[in-house]
Amino acid sequence: ESKAARAPDKEISIQWYIPSVAKSSNDSETKVLFLYAYNINPVKIGDIAIFSTSVFSGHLWIPLASIISLREKLSDLREQVEVLMQGPTSFSISVPTSFLEQSETLKIIPSNKPKLSDAKVYLDEKTEEIAKRCLSEVKALLSVGPDLSSPLTEIPFDVTWKSIKNLEDMFDLANGCIITEGNLLDWIISLLH
Repeated sequence: ESKAARAPDKEISIQWYIPSVAKSSNDSETKVLFLYAYNINPVKIGDIAIFSTSVFSGHLWIPLASIISLREKLSDLREQVEVLMQGPTSFSISVPTSFLEQSETLKIIPSNKPKLSDAKVYLDEKTEEIAKRCLSEVKALLSVGPDLSSPLTEIPFDVTWKSIKNLEDMFDLANGCIITEGNLLDWIISLLH
């Protein structure tokens, strides 16, 4: 089966459309079209009953300047998260001198630890405030209800490098993206629902 015909997990697909001529004459700022489709249950295109109750789509007109500004802030936030992930890097490794003389075979044991991109990042106070401001902007741009545009007091999902990178990719006008991450995906869907 083709990927386009099924979605085995809950996900959202995002695309951007930048109209060249479709600008309204009474609209002074350039806007872009945010197109999205998401499913809340696994779906196959052939199962119309499940497809029609589990797949949702829509669009929003968003000011271009807001998208560009937010993308830059999210890029800065991602870089700050990368710095926090590195943490203190002062460590030393000691290798015994007899190591080269040993005839034992080294075995590599795979780790059960989560990938670094999936590991939760604990933010310092400054980075947490930056994250809240960025996420409040995301919320204001994507919220369909007026009561949803108030600033965030807490981060609504686990901050990982992957979640911040997904947010940054989400506002990349040149490319679309698909987000499948749990808490982040649930938060975005709650804004659009």
